[in-house]
Parts: sequence; C-alpha cells; structure tokens
Amino acid sequence: MKRETMTSRERLLAALNHEEPDRIPIDLGGNQTGIHKFAYEVLVKHLGMGESYEIMDAVQQLAKPSEEVLERLHVDTRYISAGAAGDWTGGIVKNERDGRLWHDLTDEFGITWSMPDDEPYYMDISRHPLAEASVEDIKGYPFPKGDDPGRFAGMREKALAIRNDTPYPVVSGISGVTYEICWYMRGLEQWFCDMMTQPEFCEALIDQTKKFWLDWFRMFLDEVGDVVDVIMIGDDLAGQSGPLFNPELYRRIVKPRQQEVAQYIRSRTKAKLWYHTCGGCTEYIPDLLENGVQILNPVQISADGMDPATLKARYGKDLVFWGGAIDSQHVLPSASPEKIREDVRKHLEIWKPGGGYVFNNVHNIQAGVPAENIVALYDAAYEFGFYDR
Repeated sequence: MKRETMTSRERLLAALNHEEPDRIPIDLGGNQTGIHKFAYEVLVKHLGMGESYEIMDAVQQLAKPSEEVLERLHVDTRYISAGAAGDWTGGIVKNERDGRLWHDLTDEFGITWSMPDDEPYYMDISRHPLAEASVEDIKGYPFPKGDDPGRFAGMREKALAIRNDTPYPVVSGISGVTYEICWYMRGLEQWFCDMMTQPEFCEALIDQTKKFWLDWFRMFLDEVGDVVDVIMIGDDLAGQSGPLFNPELYRRIVKPRQQEVAQYIRSRTKAKLWYHTCGGCTEYIPDLLENGVQILNPVQISADGMDPATLKARYGKDLVFWGGAIDSQHVLPSASPEKIREDVRKHLEIWKPGGGYVFNNVHNIQAGVPAENIVALYDAAYEFGFYDR
C-alpha cells in the first residue's frame, strides 16, 4: 500500500522545484481553483457533512471549502487573501430593476457587478466606469490606493499560523490583475477598439493599474514575502482558439507592464510566481517565461494547442503546470465517475514524470457538476498521484 512520506508543504515545494515528491500535490480553494457554491452544496450533502459555508469570491460565487472537506479530498494547499482598503465601505446591495431583484456590488475601481436574485450563479459587469472616458479623464479618476495598510491587517498572523501550526504551504489569493481590470473599467469591445485606434489611452490606463499593483505588492511582500510559498497573479490572454487579441499589441502594450510587476515580485520573495490565463495560450508561454512566471494555470486542455503531452515535452523543464487534470467542459460535468477516474489516470501519467505538476480541475468546479464526479476526480488524483519508489 502506498503511503505519504512528506508534509503537504514539502510535497508542493518539491513539485514546484521540478522534483518528484511522494505524490502529486492536490489543490482546491483558490479564486481560479475553487468550487461554485451550488457544487459545494451538493458535495457536502453527498459526503454527509451538511455544513454551512461562506462565499469567498462574490463575483464567481465560490464557496470557501471547510477544513473537513479539504482533508477528505487530500488537498495540500491553504490560502490567504488581502482585503479591501480600510476606509472602503462598499458591499453588496439589493436593487429592483426591470421587475427583478438584483444584487449589485461596486468595487474599489468603480466597476459595478450584478447578479439576478432569481438566477444567483455569477456576477457580471453592469457598469464600466470609464466607458466614455478620455485620456484626460484617466488623470483625474479616483483610483484606489494599493498600499492602504488596511488591506493587509492580520495577514501576517494568518500566514504564520499556517506555516508554524500546520503542515500546509501558504498560497496567496489572486492578485496582480494588471490588464483585465482595464477592460473591466472600459468595456471589452471598446478596449479592443482602443488598442487598435488609440493605444495611448490603453497605456495610460494600464499604467494606473500597474501602479496600483506595485504599491499593493510592496505592502504585501513587506507583510508576508518571507512566509508565502506561491503568489498568484493573472490576466486572461486567450480564448478557446488562441489569443484574444493581436499578440503584437500584447507585446507592445501589456507585456512590459506585466513584466515590471512580475519581476518586482521575484526581486522581493522566494515564493514561486503563478500566472493564470484561460484558453489556448501557447503563443504566450515564452513571453510569460521571459516575464519571470514559473507556474501556469489552469492549463485548459480542451483549448487549441493545449495538448498535455506536447506541453509537458516542450516546457516541462521550465514551467510548472497547475491544473489540466480533466476536460472540465465536456467530461467532468456529464461523464460517469468511472470515465472521470480513467481520464485522471491517463492525464497524470503525462504530467507526473520529473515533478513540475500540481493537480487541479481546469478552473473552478462549476454549478451542475455531480457530487459523485467531484469525489471521483479527487479520489483518482490521490490514488494515481503516488510516485513509484
């Protein structure tokens, strides 16, 4: 019978250093590696736990997994997250519109996210505050302060409690969203038009989000740079079939700002740098490596160019793959537990050699995924994740 010989932290660090641990580390509970509240509800009922839960991500409606659930699924990661500025008074409010009750959240950047009460699955953007702005308007816009100390109150104590009192590694919540916040504020269609017709607007706006994150990371790393093991940043750059926009524009406008943030982080901590982009992102892997990225998530294996064997052979010595466990669009929601078990086994045989892999579904587990399939996913990861010794 195979048995564990490492702590969760030792296991994760070995995998991140491209060494083979006792078994593949397993992850659940982050902003891009989490579980939707409705999927969580059926999971805990199936497991006979019957517990309440809190929402850890309002926009994506992700549940915060309990310690009992994490232990049952053999999860090796534990997360810490910063908060809002100390003087921020925003929150979710309920409003009547068009005969429906809506849950509205206006965030610190002035972006309003909304979710209908009768279909409470996700929040979508209902107001882009810079939709009609000019470059001059950007100069006067009240951007939030990244280095507000209230964001980080109590964070060091939480991180040290994980480090000193548990066997788990310390992983950050998502941060460093330098590019995506720009289109959240502008509107995606208009932002893409701006990149083609007035790139000076895009540069002015992304310089503001870059400044926010540089200020944010200065404080964050002062607090926990010596304790955190993985820092998660990300901006979606690709869709199902490849890049969302011209890669030349990425390299001219976006990449230099992302690189400045990434290299600042690398200069201040030994934590591994994790980057999230959905889609067929192989076009950008060399760019991300140049930026200083060490881990790629979510490894969307159903997208063009994201074949696990090809990725492992081409980049497995330089990049850690975090995710890519199963086709989350066509298999996980609808296949039998036996099919899920077999797909996990098949994919782990590709990802395992030489370390450099952390197990997770592709992105969050969505509403509608049967509890039996979630259990099969994680039980297979544990069973087939052990290395032969």
